[in-house]
Amino acid sequence: MTGNDSTELLGRSATREFVVSGDDTAEAVGSGSLPVLGTPVLLAWCEAATCAALDLPDGSTSVGTRVSLEHLAASPVGATVTVSATVTYADPSAGSGRRARLLRFTVEARMGEVLVGSGEITRVVVDAERFLSRL
Repeated sequence: MTGNDSTELLGRSATREFVVSGDDTAEAVGSGSLPVLGTPVLLAWCEAATCAALDLPDGSTSVGTRVSLEHLAASPVGATVTVSATVTYADPSAGSGRRARLLRFTVEARMGEVLVGSGEITRVVVDAERFLSRL
């Protein structure tokens, strides 16, 4: 996002590919008892794709603030899951030439042609040092 205003961010996207391992299963992460991709891991992968879509200046980072995710299909160990994230909203109140702080992404995860999950993630861009100093 270096130097980009909110309108330049719309449509920015990233895609990441993951292979389901035993450590990624619902059984392993405590979100169920089956050896299939756990929903918390799917969410983490979706958030990783949103972060990959951003080009933040040094000292800035983004934090997740809202998630709506549907986990629609099971993915076994060894399956390849492709996750994509696209900016669909960038806070227009940032004004021309200013960086948008609030960003919404649509996310989608697929195992081949099968839709594994879809949803929306909201992130807010923050100054990392200032954010941590408030804790």
